[in-house]
Amino acid sequence: MTKFKKKIWLIGGEDCSLCDVASNLLDIAMANEPEFHIEISYINVKSTTLLYHNYGARIPVLLNRDTDMALYWPFELPQVQEFLRA
Repeated sequence: MTKFKKKIWLIGGEDCSLCDVASNLLDIAMANEPEFHIEISYINVKSTTLLYHNYGARIPVLLNRDTDMALYWPFELPQVQEFLRA
C-alpha cells in the first residue's frame, strides 16, 4: 500500500545562507522522523512572478502544497517538525 506523500516546497533564492539553514533543518527533521512521507522540492523564489511577489521578502519559506499552509523564517527545528506533522 502506497502512503500519501505530502508535497513541501522550500522556497528560497540563490546564495541564500538562511535557505541553506532551512534545508539543513528539513534534513534533520526528516532523519529524526522516519514516519514522515514527504516529498521536498527546492523552488527558486524568482521562478515565477507570483512566488516572488508573495514570498520574495520572506525567504526561506516552507510551503505545504496540499494545504497552502506556510512557515516563514525565522523558524527552528521544533517548528519545522510541527509543520511537517500538520
